Amino acid sequence: MKFKQLLFFTLSCCFTIASFAQDGVLTGTLNDGEFNDVLPFANVLIKGTTTGTTSDFDGKYTLDLEEGTYTIVFSYVGYQTKEITDVIITSGKETIVDVTLNPAANQLDEVVVTTTVSKNTEASVLNLQKRSVALLDGLSIQSIKRTGASDIASAVKNVPGVSVQGGKFVYVRGLGDRYTKSILNGVDVPGLDPDRNTLQLDIFPTNILDNIIVVKSATADQPADFTGGVVDIVTKDFPTKAEYSVSGGVAYNSEMHFNDDYLNYGSSGSQFLGFDNGDRDLPIASNVEIPIPQGATTENLQTVRDLTSRFNPEMAAKRNQSGANFNFGFTAGNQYNLNEDASKRIGYLASVSYRNTTEYFENFIDGQVFRFNNQDKSETELLTDRTQVGDLGTNNVLLTGLAGIALKSEKSKYKLNILHIQNGESNASILNQSNSFINSNSNIRDVLTYVERSITNVLLNGVHTFDETAWTIEWKLSPTRSRIFDKDFRVAPFLINDSDGSLTISPSESGNPTRIWRDLQEINLASKLDITRKHKLFGRDSKFKFGGAYTFKNREFIVDQFNLPTQPQNFANSFGGDPDQILAPENIISVDTGDGTFAERVSGPSDSFDSDITVAAGYISEEFKLSDKINVILGLRAEQFELKYTGSNQNGLVFNDSTILDELDFFPSANLIFDLNEDGNKKIRTSYSRTTARPSFKEASAVQIFDPISSTFFIGNLDVRPTYINNFDLRFESYGEGTNFFAISGFYKTFDDPIELQFFRNATGQIRAVNLSDAIVFGGEIEYRRDLGFIPGLEGWYVNTNVSIIESQQDFGADELDARLDNLRTGQTLDDNRQLQGQSPFLINFGVGYNGRDNGWQGGLFYNVQGETLQIVSQGDIPDVFTEPFHNLKLNLSKEFGKDRNSKISLSFSNILNDKIESFYRPEDAQEQVFSFRDPGQAISLSYSVSF
Repeated sequence: MKFKQLLFFTLSCCFTIASFAQDGVLTGTLNDGEFNDVLPFANVLIKGTTTGTTSDFDGKYTLDLEEGTYTIVFSYVGYQTKEITDVIITSGKETIVDVTLNPAANQLDEVVVTTTVSKNTEASVLNLQKRSVALLDGLSIQSIKRTGASDIASAVKNVPGVSVQGGKFVYVRGLGDRYTKSILNGVDVPGLDPDRNTLQLDIFPTNILDNIIVVKSATADQPADFTGGVVDIVTKDFPTKAEYSVSGGVAYNSEMHFNDDYLNYGSSGSQFLGFDNGDRDLPIASNVEIPIPQGATTENLQTVRDLTSRFNPEMAAKRNQSGANFNFGFTAGNQYNLNEDASKRIGYLASVSYRNTTEYFENFIDGQVFRFNNQDKSETELLTDRTQVGDLGTNNVLLTGLAGIALKSEKSKYKLNILHIQNGESNASILNQSNSFINSNSNIRDVLTYVERSITNVLLNGVHTFDETAWTIEWKLSPTRSRIFDKDFRVAPFLINDSDGSLTISPSESGNPTRIWRDLQEINLASKLDITRKHKLFGRDSKFKFGGAYTFKNREFIVDQFNLPTQPQNFANSFGGDPDQILAPENIISVDTGDGTFAERVSGPSDSFDSDITVAAGYISEEFKLSDKINVILGLRAEQFELKYTGSNQNGLVFNDSTILDELDFFPSANLIFDLNEDGNKKIRTSYSRTTARPSFKEASAVQIFDPISSTFFIGNLDVRPTYINNFDLRFESYGEGTNFFAISGFYKTFDDPIELQFFRNATGQIRAVNLSDAIVFGGEIEYRRDLGFIPGLEGWYVNTNVSIIESQQDFGADELDARLDNLRTGQTLDDNRQLQGQSPFLINFGVGYNGRDNGWQGGLFYNVQGETLQIVSQGDIPDVFTEPFHNLKLNLSKEFGKDRNSKISLSFSNILNDKIESFYRPEDAQEQVFSFRDPGQAISLSYSVSF
């Protein structure tokens, strides 16, 4: 009830503060056609009047106009004058007109008059792509809304060569997440998953976005630790007029929602807001010792009983009915003039969004292990080592808040953004597990987990121009704090006795009941300085750019793990297989008899670590023209990377701020752009760069991390080294009218010592990161966007498609080669190489849609698939694991209505093909075996939004 009251109050406040604009707004960006830059201080005039304005140093302009149709004149000294006719201004609406002016000396006519060109944000992103010195692709917020995507992870997979793993992590050009870097507004931010090297993007709602930019070729001002691409999440700037919007939606999945078999367990009072209120806090501090109960005194037994009684007794997953998904959001923003000529302005933006999703997976499989038969090389079929099948219920809450303020003067701009993301994920599962390779016994285990994630990012950004814009200085300071708190993971395993099916606790065969707390906190301090000087080189406009960046990261990872054995062991036979009996008050160790359940601390020094990473970078670059049609960008970046580690390994070796990695590297880059016609609408781009992929905190460590759901261990490797990559790119681009676009690209990459995840040989369920032998990746991309209005009857229809074909070849290292040769079956031969881990052989995105400018209808059918991907590399007698292609087909329909079409209702259908998410062992000449399996079902969602 309290939540409903809060929701009603929030929506009421939103409508109360609504204001309705009477004038329309003309806004846009003026670009320099001679140079890949904006055009500041150019004139914007309403033809036939004295009404006008000038662009600021960002090339942006804003003009309030009454409703009507206008001709707009754009001019700048030494440049052609351009007129845009029939620009329609609508009351309360924003009309975007972006214009490129070319130098008058290169034109046959001084005045160029064009027909109506009113470009939306999709066209603006294309224009940014056209003018970029690097090879990039972008996605506008308008494009995102057309697909019905509610978060960045759902939206970004429509970018050419981009795929999304697990609904969260972005892969560019089929390469794994370690080769893709995600940044926020141009600066580093830490991730919310300790098992990944990139930021999970499903935590960013689309209502805080301006656009998503994916840079695929390196320039000196970009960070060096990317190979596939840099994904830059650009949050909203302050608006040009008053904007307020409210949105809400619900989603239903027939497999998951209103299902009486859904699994969950008790929640805290604040869980609906994405955090635990303390109910799951660690009950025994790390510095508190628990006495050993065997032969203990009465006083010590009382201490053991008191400490054990502090644990929440709930250990069993409960069957309940699941609810549907729902979400809502609110955004507000405005700007105000601080003086009469509007040369000084202040603006603000605030956004809040909330999402609550529930999932239920029946008969899901995770982390099964199969092996080759080492006793009989003629046997091709795999032997079962460990199977794990069960049901899983998940509730995920995401609360996001963004607040920003900006101050803009004639030659300076200051911006302060504060972003906070709060995420809470509760899981309850019942798993049936067997360990057939060791024995024939099976066990059933209840697993309850809660993960509390949060990230708080502050960005202070300044841009300044001097000396009639010859000098530009931009600086950024961005501290971030992230936390991932695994709060009270609970595992209750019971052995299934073959004779009578009874359930008992057997530490030697199924393990003890376990409670785990893992606290990962990361502080990230990022800073960046870019200085640009426009000058003449070879008699042509050029741009010299230099600067630096410094990032400090500290990650502290602490594990507290407790077993809950019984004394004597057969005391557990009285539990009857009920996990909630393990810590029932009457079953906690007795002071009188010494019998019962007790807590023992089992976490050790090797479970925790404290690491620092520093990256100090400096760069120089020069952008110049060899001719009117050839633009060259040369750069060199230097990065000093240092990783220091504090922790212990299992052998008791202590590391105290020990330097694990200390590398000074130089990363050259060269980009050439050939304009094939006068207006630059056809280009050829070619690029070379050297980049790197570095191990994560966890990978370059001595830590051991246990996953209670998959029952696997991650083992750190202090010997893992960075990977170095040489990147070559070639691309042809053709920009047509409006948003029509065609591009074809080719790329080639060489990898020195690539990092991959491998199973330990002869160690079930243990994985580590290792350097392997050299590899190459090459492939091509084709993108085509076309408005179908040239076909009679298809006005408003469009088609977007992109296809990526990728080939990788990974040489075998000595250990891997020996292991694969040892496990060849009779008559089999080994290939010279294999594909790179995390690399997909193909990516396909296709969409056909309708955008009714006059009737308010929008819709589209969107398809996405990624080819079979090597997930885990074989080691020893465990074969490779491959992720199966997931064919995702989605339909989105929406209708705008109401005054000025300020209301919108949307209906979406996802996973129309009802595909499954699967990974397999794929041995040669044998039946494939399942590694993991989930059925996401089919979902239908309905949403409504209103702006005012």
